[in-house]
Amino acid sequence: MASPSHWFETGDNMSGAWDMETELGSFGRLWRVFMTARVAIAAVLVILQAVIYALGNITSGWSIGICIAYLCATLAVRVWARPQPPGRTFDAQWALTIGVDVITFSGLNFLQSGGINYTPLFALPVLLSSILGPILLAFGTAASVTLLLLVDAWSNALQQLGDSSARFLQSGLSGSGFFLVALLANHLALRLAREEQSAKRSQSIARMQTQVNELVIEALADGVLVVDIHGFVRSANPASSRLLAADDAVRDAPFLLPTEVAWQPLAELMHRTFSTQSPQEADVSLDYPNQPPRRLHVRTRLAASQNGTHESLCVMFLEDLREMEARVRTEKMAAMGRMSAAVAHEIRNPLAAISQANALLEEDLQEAGHLQLTAMVRQNAQRLDRIVDEVLNISRAQAQLPLPETNTLVLDETVQKIAADWATQTASSERLRIAANSGNAVVCFEPEHLRRLMINLLDNALRYASASPRAIEVSTQYVSTGQAFLSVWSDGQPLEQTVQTHLFEPFFSSESRSSGLGLYICRELCERYGALIGYQRVQHAGIEGNEFFVMFKPMPVASSARSPSFATMPN
Repeated sequence: MASPSHWFETGDNMSGAWDMETELGSFGRLWRVFMTARVAIAAVLVILQAVIYALGNITSGWSIGICIAYLCATLAVRVWARPQPPGRTFDAQWALTIGVDVITFSGLNFLQSGGINYTPLFALPVLLSSILGPILLAFGTAASVTLLLLVDAWSNALQQLGDSSARFLQSGLSGSGFFLVALLANHLALRLAREEQSAKRSQSIARMQTQVNELVIEALADGVLVVDIHGFVRSANPASSRLLAADDAVRDAPFLLPTEVAWQPLAELMHRTFSTQSPQEADVSLDYPNQPPRRLHVRTRLAASQNGTHESLCVMFLEDLREMEARVRTEKMAAMGRMSAAVAHEIRNPLAAISQANALLEEDLQEAGHLQLTAMVRQNAQRLDRIVDEVLNISRAQAQLPLPETNTLVLDETVQKIAADWATQTASSERLRIAANSGNAVVCFEPEHLRRLMINLLDNALRYASASPRAIEVSTQYVSTGQAFLSVWSDGQPLEQTVQTHLFEPFFSSESRSSGLGLYICRELCERYGALIGYQRVQHAGIEGNEFFVMFKPMPVASSARSPSFATMPN
């Protein structure tokens, strides 16, 4: 049964305050101090007895022997014994430490060699039992010392005739003082122990709270910097390291904020916060060489010391403006999407009436010019009908029903035709290379949807590719897993980590004028047909570039498979 952790308790729970302490704790340190003090007192007693004996004031050598034996005992306990709290009663631990002190000092006091009064030495065992043991052991030690002093007074009274009341009175007063010392020392030690336990609990809570705060800050999507008045960044979470990184070279704290030219707007905002002693908020642009500027929304807060004993710190919160703008666009487009779905639903009825009226009118017309006009009306009505269907399909919250696998196409033939048409329309024939290597694999995909997918990927590639020949490459292949593979590669600069994280999310774009729906529509089309779209940084012909790839749903290879072919667009 575990002993209570308090020093002084009433009833059946009286134990020492150090019962639960380890050897390396406060009890171990106090124990070593007391054991060292015992060794020092023993050494002083031996030296004192030797001096007195040399002066010829000692007629017996018992006092020297007692002091030498006491020195050996204290050294043995100090060197070989391990810190262990005494029990509630006079156990073996008490006998080896406190008991040895009481017997030694009693013997010296009985011999009274050289006329020296050794009574004050009894304060050491009383303090030792009071501070390191429970109150019961402290009072027991004080009682044993008092009894020994009274026995010594009675023995002297028998040996010496005369009035011995003064000696008995001195022994009684000394015993009362030892009881008072035991009580005060035990209560003082009890209070110190409670304060230490409270401090340990507070430190444990503070450490836990610090760990929780660190976990929360590390998981934040916004960057957090803690900067002192000299621009020295004390700490930075991973999000801030990514936002401040140039060429994906993440710099971990600590570092100096004003050392980088691109970080000067942040340094100026930090200095303004310290000079005005007030929070600041601004949109800044970090201009890195050979890279597009990185726009951030920065908020600063000043962590100032209340009493001026600690230096003030500036906490900076960094947020990517593109993500903020994307969230705003998402909210706006979500509202517009609900409105457009309602409008599209209402357009269907008048659109059907227009189509029907146009068909009836077309039956009665004979002139070619009039028929041409009704054909234009019919085509545009069909176009509007397709647009309405697409808007409603995107707006529907429920999942699309799986399409029948009869809607298939030959990948190489379709990809070559779509890429050739796109190159003609954009005048990019010299920059485009087509590598058809899928063996005429058949994939489950709507031709018009595959065209939309490829047009979006090719437009992105053209926007960021260089002007060199073969800066864009469209390739197909048939991998060993039984899947057809389509990739659109360009030799553009690597995408930033923050852009890669949100590539296929709706309304997110690295350009302010883009709606951010292109790659999102590509992903939605791929998911509808069971395909997988992704991004990676790879090398083609020794040149690094950005590749968007599509892994189609596994389908059997067409029976009329032919050998791989490579085609380059004509000039």
